[in-house]
Amino acid sequence: MSKLRIAVQKAGRLHDESMDILKDIGVYIDNGKDQLKASAKGFPVEVFYLRNGDIPQYLKDGVVDAAIIGENILIEKGEGITIAEKLGFSSCKVCIAVPKAMKYNSIKDLEGKRIATSYPNTVQNYLDKNGINAHLHIINGSVEIAPNIGLADAICDIVSSGSTLFKNNLKEVETILKSEAVLAVSPILSEEKQAILDTIQFRIQSVLKGRQSKYILLNAPNDKIQDIINVLPGMKSPTVLPLAEAGWSSVHSVISKNEFWNVIEELKKNGAQGILVCPIEKMVL
Repeated sequence: MSKLRIAVQKAGRLHDESMDILKDIGVYIDNGKDQLKASAKGFPVEVFYLRNGDIPQYLKDGVVDAAIIGENILIEKGEGITIAEKLGFSSCKVCIAVPKAMKYNSIKDLEGKRIATSYPNTVQNYLDKNGINAHLHIINGSVEIAPNIGLADAICDIVSSGSTLFKNNLKEVETILKSEAVLAVSPILSEEKQAILDTIQFRIQSVLKGRQSKYILLNAPNDKIQDIINVLPGMKSPTVLPLAEAGWSSVHSVISKNEFWNVIEELKKNGAQGILVCPIEKMVL
């Protein structure tokens, strides 16, 4: 049986989170030190550990069948590559930043300026869209230093916390795009490998749905159950079970973690007691 070849970043935060989600979907990798390729145990998958910037070309050429990669890299280098699933981790932005001392009112202030970046295609498309003529200096690596050494007037790079900009006396002025890790697919994929990918994507969706949800249990007087159900929609409807104490029931449901505190407050207002909230490892719909 053919194995699906998945590329992940060789090192860094995206690597660690990629390996975590593979483990969560049952793809266990025994990777030795400095090993660039490893097979999964009991699942038809091989993992390739590659430089992030090289992965789009490997996908285009069919050297790998799929990849967990930053969306920003695909936008820069991955024209024609399909995104099968957004994964919700390794979030960042691609931003233009200028020295703090520079007066900046709008993107027009970049006219004629020198911009250092590792994302020339992304930056040029943004400048063209806004009718700005600027000079791009392509730098692979720490672009933040460019204004301090007189190489550029501005930079464009990925921003996570913003601490690197702060340390280099820069301020963010334009956000070109927002990015997260995605599951990307080669345009060259056999039916057999597509079937393996479908299984992986189904498992990933179950893990992501679990991460986005919380399981909630609570006790409620029977005369308040309908009010509580109105607050607590579940996957279809909440489960209601009678308690040993007459007049009381236990209510079980699933809520979005993003709505958690608002829902809890409404439940308490409507008579809920003994509220217990649990994480969900996976949720299969």
